[in-house]
Amino acid sequence: MIKNILVLGSIAGQTKQRVRAFQELGYQVDTVSDTALNHAPGINYQPTLLDRARNKLGFPADKFQINKQLLNKISKEHFDLLWVEKCLCLKPSTLKALKKLQPNLVLIWYSGDDMFARHNQSAYFRKSLPRYDLVVTTKSYNCNTNELPTLGAKRVCFVDKGFDKIMHAPVVVSEDDKEKLGAKVGFIGTYEAARARSVLYLAKHGIPVRIWGNGWKEFARTHPHPKLHVENKPIYDDNYQKAICATEINLCFLRKLNRDLQTDRTMEIPACGAFMLAERTEEHQRLFVEDKEAVFFDSNNDAELLAKVQYYLARGNERLVIARAGYKRCYRDDYTHEHRLRDVLKKLEAYD
Repeated sequence: MIKNILVLGSIAGQTKQRVRAFQELGYQVDTVSDTALNHAPGINYQPTLLDRARNKLGFPADKFQINKQLLNKISKEHFDLLWVEKCLCLKPSTLKALKKLQPNLVLIWYSGDDMFARHNQSAYFRKSLPRYDLVVTTKSYNCNTNELPTLGAKRVCFVDKGFDKIMHAPVVVSEDDKEKLGAKVGFIGTYEAARARSVLYLAKHGIPVRIWGNGWKEFARTHPHPKLHVENKPIYDDNYQKAICATEINLCFLRKLNRDLQTDRTMEIPACGAFMLAERTEEHQRLFVEDKEAVFFDSNNDAELLAKVQYYLARGNERLVIARAGYKRCYRDDYTHEHRLRDVLKKLEAYD
């Protein structure tokens, strides 16, 4: 029976949400962070040229001595489960040594990224994959026999994205919040060419769009437009929550580089009680009833996107009804991290 869990991941980032969920489920949780505890990409962290080179070669630096920290902890304390969140510098030799120290230790890998894509991998990850008792992915296609299993994964299970009940909840926003963080139409996320094309299309047709996220600086420089408000920085935690709640239409673009069929914002926007306009996929349509709990558009159809934006900007009451229904769906079908983690552990028991 699993009681004590050691979580390895970016505790300053999304990992803290699942740590809190494990604790809510009644588990004793300890953590090891593979980033600084105030880690905020785009604000206080940028990878160096050496970092980029090492990552591209597949041998990222162990800047926080993760391998040593784990060996030290496991040698002194008992854990039933090591939950690893996309720590690409964790070495297979370390996993082997951990199992020698505690033979019954369960090893689970979790990532919200497409781990079959080479840019998300490392040599350490590929060599370690067969050592995990379970590999958890939020990318359904990673379970296909021609994907992660070909890299040596013994058991791969898919779970939908989830949301944090504290960080992703409706919040009252002040007029000051609306001015600093809100928008008629907003998008929070990293630059990608398809996303840039769509927001520029909206701007050229008179729609004001506010953008938060990394990687937009060059686009803003080469495509200035009075209707585009590119912040050139990401947004996190409380301000992220407020920005969603202060925005009339929250765009939910999917990451083509990761072959997304759903994303974190898929759950987080409706969980905040906000209106979501997202790319149409089978997974989105399974999670939310189209035009009732969320509104969708085809990825390559900017004209449809524009038409939906124009329609719902003019119909605040309809937006509110849909936003409320999306919020209710999040809780009715339990899209929380607690439910996702409970589901993973049930699947683990079934394998046993």
